[in-house]
Amino acid sequence: MARPGHARNRPSLEEDEDEEAEDPVDAMISQTGCMAQHRELQECMAARQDWRHCQAQVRAFGECMAQRQRTKEPHRASGSHQAHPSPAGD
Repeated sequence: MARPGHARNRPSLEEDEDEEAEDPVDAMISQTGCMAQHRELQECMAARQDWRHCQAQVRAFGECMAQRQRTKEPHRASGSHQAHPSPAGD
């Protein structure tokens, strides 16, 4: 018998028609560029039913997301300095 948890159930045919829009989580992940790693992790989880057997996929997805975060941080830091000039500069 299947255990409750993160397992997604396949929607019925009626729900299929309503789900024309992309899943919000998938949309966010696709913006990171890590969708391939996410799909591999999902496939492993579906096949193995235990995240502990999918450690290579967990690490690959985590590394991809961390890389995305590292490339995003410098832009945030430099942008914040330009948006708020120092009052001593007057």
